[in-house]
Amino acid sequence: MSLGIILAAAVTAVPTAASPPPAESASVATTSGVTVYPVAFFTPYQPTTALDMLGRLPGFTLDTGGGVRGFGGAAGNVLIDGGRPTSKDDSLDEILKRIPASSIVRIELVRGGASGVDMQGKTVLANVVRRRDGKTTGVISVSGTRWYDGRIGRGLRAEISKTIGKTDIEGSLLMARFIDDGAGNGQRTERHGDGSVRDLFDERSTGGGFEYKATGSVESRVWGGKLKVNGSLSTQPYDYRQNDRPQSGPGQDRVEHYTEGRKTAEVGVHFDHALGAKASLKTVLLQQLARHPVTDDYSAADDIEHFSIAKSTGESIVRTTVKLQPAKTFSVETGAEGDFNWLNAHTAYTVNGAVIAVPAANIRVTETRGEGFVTAAWSPWTTLSVETGLRVEASKITATGDVGNSRALIYAKPRAVVTWSPNAANQVRVRLEREVDQLNFDDFASGAAALGGGSAHAGNPNLVPAQSWVIEGAFEHRFWGSGDVTVTLRHAAQRDIIDRAPIFTADGVFDAPANIGAGRKDELIVSLTLPTDKLGLARGLITGTSTWRRSRVVDPTTGAARAISGLRPVDAELHFTQGFPQWKTSWGVDVIDQFRETNYRFNEIDTDQIKILVTPFVEYKPRADLTVRLNVENAGGRGVTHSRFIFTGPRNVAPLDFADIRTLHSGRGLYLRLRKTFG
Repeated sequence: MSLGIILAAAVTAVPTAASPPPAESASVATTSGVTVYPVAFFTPYQPTTALDMLGRLPGFTLDTGGGVRGFGGAAGNVLIDGGRPTSKDDSLDEILKRIPASSIVRIELVRGGASGVDMQGKTVLANVVRRRDGKTTGVISVSGTRWYDGRIGRGLRAEISKTIGKTDIEGSLLMARFIDDGAGNGQRTERHGDGSVRDLFDERSTGGGFEYKATGSVESRVWGGKLKVNGSLSTQPYDYRQNDRPQSGPGQDRVEHYTEGRKTAEVGVHFDHALGAKASLKTVLLQQLARHPVTDDYSAADDIEHFSIAKSTGESIVRTTVKLQPAKTFSVETGAEGDFNWLNAHTAYTVNGAVIAVPAANIRVTETRGEGFVTAAWSPWTTLSVETGLRVEASKITATGDVGNSRALIYAKPRAVVTWSPNAANQVRVRLEREVDQLNFDDFASGAAALGGGSAHAGNPNLVPAQSWVIEGAFEHRFWGSGDVTVTLRHAAQRDIIDRAPIFTADGVFDAPANIGAGRKDELIVSLTLPTDKLGLARGLITGTSTWRRSRVVDPTTGAARAISGLRPVDAELHFTQGFPQWKTSWGVDVIDQFRETNYRFNEIDTDQIKILVTPFVEYKPRADLTVRLNVENAGGRGVTHSRFIFTGPRNVAPLDFADIRTLHSGRGLYLRLRKTFG
């Protein structure tokens, strides 16, 4: 039985009326759409970081952002001390991992847009509020993972935070060796188009790399406002090796060696300034630079292939917002955002020494974009809030090099959200919005494919962003004080969907990303927060989320309807934790359900099937400033199946050439972490 079915069954057992809250949540208060959870609310669950606390926040599922265009629109659903982190390189979950639970005063859960909080395009938002007592605080964390095959992963993280007068200084350093648990050992089977076995191999694959990252920020009250400057430097080399040995007897192994490296530098500036008692100004500046080289080498008896690409990218952002709040129940935000993106890419692909010309192999792409926006939030009654807004963007995308073109784009993005709270236990939220997806500049340049029986993938500098009209309805019910169930229905009518399509050139036919037309996507999302005190397990908590998806688009090769590439039909996860304060211990288990992901190419159908992932853990706090955590990674020994069905030509006219099925088992690991806090 899948986790999604289990979660749906659990939801049907949820009480239909709010019960009196337990004693530990009596201090939770809700006013004007904001529910305040003091740190004492989380104490029974023994959290270590802000991320742990958010995982136990009723009615909240972390969204790290991304997906839609614009710095403002791509924000996550967490604020820190009322402000959005000014970074794109430093992910939201990583920032939350660095905030000790001991430094948090409360977490505010905001629903609807009439509270005066910038909702950043979300219907539910969490605000993590830290204490400011002038103390110097720090964290040192040391971790290690021993995997089933003897490989060792390890990590060292150091963080410091200090207040000097009106200035806050923060810094962190991360050094880690990571192991790719998607690689492993198993069997590779190739079958002819008629189903008969063509080849059998024993596969051995390993992957992993290193991560080095330094971040820092300085925040101070200057020029009548609050100025924050942050920066980061990171590098992440990765190495993957695969060896397929024939089972049929002597023969040459098939060997693949893939490497990539990513280096990123970023600096951000955030300035907040009050413009009187009822107005404020926010300005954000962000600059990011990155390099991303990739090499892929493959060798077999009669096939030697080499692919390499060197990419460099940059992004410059400036955003200014003016907020007016003439009344407690009404606020208006207006402003503008400018963005300049660029990509340089140089690609080489050879087969048995012969150079293969790939479309968009050497290319430079630039995008200049401007956006103006206005948002109004109004709460005519305490039970009702309305948020409306309009963003209009204009951009110009220019490609030079192997392919040259230039085009101008204009998109209007209206939005409306209505939130109705008939009582303290129930809330209904409805959203209507036109979304414009972010372009992935990597799609503009050619990319690596599965070498050996495949080919390099072409780039496509003619892409335009996909657009969707999204209508969403959510019903949230709170019970047992800290219990919550939310059911969300979402429908997206899409156009200019980016999927895969063939590109025909004088040198052959290549698979490439392309705008393939209109389609739709429907989602049913169920999230549950279930305290187990009334079920006989004191201080226990079950949280889970399940998403069911259906999508439809017309395949550009066959003309038949199919699902959109890369969309999983079901995603589900379930988490259980139980605290024992008297023993200074908590334990639990994290379960990520199995999933399937299929990509459709003009001459190939690729499917990845990932089995269920189970990770039990125990955490011990011998002192308030010291935490020891032990995880059993992949306790169930999940497997991974990669399937490629390769046709002799376009799938609409060509027969199946062969099927390539790889079944791998990644094995178990034992993870140990010691975390010491200071101050």
